[in-house]
Amino acid sequence: MLNLGRWFGLRRLYEWVLSWGYSRHARKALFLLAFTEAIFFPIPPDILLLTLGLAIPRRAVRLALLTTTGSVAGGLLGYAVGVWCWPLVDDFFYHYVPGFSPAGFAQLQQLFLRYDFWVVFLAGFTPLPYKIFTIGAGVFQIPLGIFLLASLVSRGLRFLLIGLFIYRFGEQTRDFTLRYFNKLTLAAGLVLVAGLCVAQLWR
Repeated sequence: MLNLGRWFGLRRLYEWVLSWGYSRHARKALFLLAFTEAIFFPIPPDILLLTLGLAIPRRAVRLALLTTTGSVAGGLLGYAVGVWCWPLVDDFFYHYVPGFSPAGFAQLQQLFLRYDFWVVFLAGFTPLPYKIFTIGAGVFQIPLGIFLLASLVSRGLRFLLIGLFIYRFGEQTRDFTLRYFNKLTLAAGLVLVAGLCVAQLWR
């Protein structure tokens, strides 16, 4: 059953995020949104990147790089939370941050044991909640170098694709991104998962 209170709460957050697109602090807001979304915030930075990029398309690629920097920096903090603070904060995340659950973390551990780089890559590139995987990577002691490389590649690829689409196609990008971008990245992620499964079978 739809939780209307939560839906309206997310809708207000969504509108609040978009309102920063008209502020003189918009670039700072974009960085902070990307940073916090990698740890706990529920609204992805794509929507603010799209708004700011469409306002001045020639800056879209630079804004994508700023978004990538903020997201990876936030991911590193999430990783640190997982490494050093998780026993102190796990109850908070399980109760108040959507997507976190003990059962989900148990499944995540098994995925990390088999596909460490690719699990982080898929979370960073697709609509999967990146925050769960940044903290999970720390909790389950994924090597920092692997985590950082996977985050840089996946987050950079995701946001730079949006930036390049805006730079090349301008206003036409809005409908494409809102309607299809997440579906396409998810489809690409599923193809990658299928490839990994086939590779495992052929070992």
